[in-house]
Amino acid sequence: MQEFLNNIIPNLMGKLPTFYQSIMDTLIMAGWSGAISFVLGLVLGLAIIVTKPGGILQNNVLFQVLDKIINFFRSIPFIILLTGVMPLSRLIMGTAIGVEGAIVPLVFGTVPFFSRQIESALAEIDHGLIEAALSMGSSPLEIIFRVYLKESIAGIARGTTITAISLLGLTAMAGVVGAGGLGDFAIRYGHDRNMTDVTYVTIIVLVLTVSAIQLLGNYVAKKNTH
Repeated sequence: MQEFLNNIIPNLMGKLPTFYQSIMDTLIMAGWSGAISFVLGLVLGLAIIVTKPGGILQNNVLFQVLDKIINFFRSIPFIILLTGVMPLSRLIMGTAIGVEGAIVPLVFGTVPFFSRQIESALAEIDHGLIEAALSMGSSPLEIIFRVYLKESIAGIARGTTITAISLLGLTAMAGVVGAGGLGDFAIRYGHDRNMTDVTYVTIIVLVLTVSAIQLLGNYVAKKNTH
């Protein structure tokens, strides 16, 4: 088997330790930035829903501020965001390069997108359920957990799946500025040194990862669809 692989992907076989480290770097970047983005995006999405006109905690000022901030960061291309938040990355992570330096821009690039996914998922809830909860004397916090979050698990799962796949693409793009991971590996060896087997295998690994994320997301969504 090894001889066969040496024949079809010789360049990659000569750089297996670096390839494995690149996979690990991608998982670390996606894992940390994904976890942080999930929490922040969920909070922001909820805040948008409950403070909007007609929401259970209507607050037009807060709603407008959050809405404009999210729109602002969503409008910035990620490749520009990577360099734009470098000072903040240095302040928070101590570096603006490598895996650690990529986490801050990845969060900034993912949170606005995910918060809109959460807003969309929560907006699909039947307003009658909210009115019923209010009529029974439920507090806003109880409505958030027992109605909004409980009834929108399937929608949140779908939004999380879409965001996770998008985040994986952003980690690859972060490789352009030396953030490490599969994107950096494919550019340094596959593109710059014309090692096409490196490029193709990297693509295959990313496709398989995306497929696994999609299957998991579909499973969770299906299990929680009423």
